[in-house]
Amino acid sequence: MEKERKLKNEVNANGVVEKGDFFDPAAPPPFKIGEIRAAIPKHCWVKNPWRSLSYVLRDLLVVLALLAAATHFNTWFFWPLYWVAQGTMFWAIFVLGHDCGHGSFSESPLLNSFVGHILHSSILVPYNGWRISHRTHHQNHGNVEHDESWVPMPEKIYSKLDSSTRILRFSLPLPMLAYPAYLWYRSPGKDGSHFNPYSSLFSPGERKAVVISTACWTFMFGLLVYLSFVFGPITMFKLYGVPYLEWNYLRGGLTTVDRDYGIFNNIHHDIGTHVIHHLFPQIPHYHLVEATKAAKPVLGKYYREPNKSGPIPVHLIKNLVKSIGEDHFVSDTGEIVYYETDPQLKKFLATKFERYF
Repeated sequence: MEKERKLKNEVNANGVVEKGDFFDPAAPPPFKIGEIRAAIPKHCWVKNPWRSLSYVLRDLLVVLALLAAATHFNTWFFWPLYWVAQGTMFWAIFVLGHDCGHGSFSESPLLNSFVGHILHSSILVPYNGWRISHRTHHQNHGNVEHDESWVPMPEKIYSKLDSSTRILRFSLPLPMLAYPAYLWYRSPGKDGSHFNPYSSLFSPGERKAVVISTACWTFMFGLLVYLSFVFGPITMFKLYGVPYLEWNYLRGGLTTVDRDYGIFNNIHHDIGTHVIHHLFPQIPHYHLVEATKAAKPVLGKYYREPNKSGPIPVHLIKNLVKSIGEDHFVSDTGEIVYYETDPQLKKFLATKFERYF
């Protein structure tokens, strides 16, 4: 497997422009994490609960305004606009609950838990179950065996899939709608559930917290069922169901590299600044842009500058299609592994998508 590659104004699979003579991404970096930490201004680490709550208020007001507009206009011209906008806001709400889970929302564990449960339950995410598994993800990001989410499929598992399953798994938009299934069943090759307190995801001391989150999720689900009887299932599907699917579609496009989402950067609380967030999840989202700028001189080539986006980040669609068409599995052997391509599947997918790109 190639351990070193020559870079000459090369655009990598993530759509990121890299420059230089030689760069070995598998080599240990010439800096320590403490050097990155020291480069970030001290005020970037300060958690202001009132500022965090102001973002919650902002997002909830937008959600309510969109609901009011949808019920007022109630036309098939307006509904698609509503679905995209409300799905975007569901993702914004997820990010704020995500900050609660990291403890970057405030210094108060009680406030973080209270707000996190309200926000995540409202979009059918079990707060503590997700929080604990997401902590595992941050502690093991990039580790094929121990990472919790965004886990590459080992070759031994991929080789057992029949051709129809492979096509289905790597055909858009299904991979981007897989998040609910992940919450129930985890990633391929892993057992357990985010809802089961006795899952291998959790230690005995965490079971009570998981039960609380599952109960909150169940209450929200029951509320949605009740509202479906009151207002009708079709109305609730239009108001909540489609934005929920839209939100999962957006979530599926994220990876652990920085992305420019155009006008959505501010709406999504700058979650595109994902590298520094992964290194230092304690930093509040409203300081991530500044922290990233401060850390870039230290990171050097190890920071991959994202392509600049227009108002709508349509360029990311092409990057996503390219990744799905080429990143299929990783080798079962080797300390450092890279994604490999199934040539037959790549040919099939290329034929399928060539009319679009």
